[in-house]
Amino acid sequence: MPGARLSEHLQDLVLENASIDEFLQELSGAIAEFGESVAGCRMVSSVRLVRDRQPAVLAGSDPAALALEQLQERAAGPALDVLETGRAALLAGAPTEPRLDRYRRTAARWGIHSVLSVPVALDQGAAAALTYLAADPDAFDDGAAASCEAFAATAGKSMRLAVRLGTVQDMNADLLQAMKSRTTINLASGILMAQSRCSQAEAFTLLSKVSNNRNVKLRLVAEEILRRFESGPYSTDFGTRA
Repeated sequence: MPGARLSEHLQDLVLENASIDEFLQELSGAIAEFGESVAGCRMVSSVRLVRDRQPAVLAGSDPAALALEQLQERAAGPALDVLETGRAALLAGAPTEPRLDRYRRTAARWGIHSVLSVPVALDQGAAAALTYLAADPDAFDDGAAASCEAFAATAGKSMRLAVRLGTVQDMNADLLQAMKSRTTINLASGILMAQSRCSQAEAFTLLSKVSNNRNVKLRLVAEEILRRFESGPYSTDFGTRA
């Protein structure tokens, strides 16, 4: 696929998928398709995305690729090396690093005998690795590895956009949840003020004491009060019917 068409296709993947997880799943398929086109053999692929203070997001073009990516949550593997060093890692031919033996053996059971992991440059606080996996031990000879690394540079532009959009979506979701919680607490405080003829500060203090005594979140205490006050479902200014 020519460079311009490839970039356009990757951008479409960003726009057509609602979440970063869905985008990475689609991207893993595009990675495998590109790898097959340059190596001339069947290939599967996986993606690992890491961001500050968030669990890694993993995707694979088929069960074997995803299983090998998941294995690296417990054992050493090429994608982890790539994220640590920022350099591509190729596993093919005779084993040279004993610490990767578990990964190699598992890959071999899936019929995979050559693996290429490539770093993807993202914004500060995020990093990713694209991994190509093939049954052919010579899959990444004759310039195929260089082409796969070039693909990672192209894919990086779309991944940066997807991560930025995902960050904005997460921030919006957090803000909406905070607004819902604040409104619920304010409504519950209003009920206590009316029933106990106390000030807003005193009502909030009472809610906080109940929250601490029960060791539950303040929002949950407020929701319980609202449920007792209203026999039917209630709503906040910023949310849907509860």
